[in-house]
Amino acid sequence: MDSSSPLDWDEMFEYLPGTLVELVERPGVFYEIECYEAMMVPPIWLKGDSRPRYPHSLRIVSRKTVQACELEPTLVHTASS
Repeated sequence: MDSSSPLDWDEMFEYLPGTLVELVERPGVFYEIECYEAMMVPPIWLKGDSRPRYPHSLRIVSRKTVQACELEPTLVHTASS
């Protein structure tokens, strides 16, 4: 990916894989985002849908299953006096 190309980083992080979306043109039809391809127009691919979508054609319903990174608890050792 070319770092000098104009990317909409806010949009990329808004439409993360795993986000549940509804089609604006067909209320009640839901899909999960499979991936966001920044170099594609339109950039958003949905699981079970054969064509990519534009952000304005989707309404975000839930980000419950989205995992941007895995967080694991770490032990913190403190010096005892």
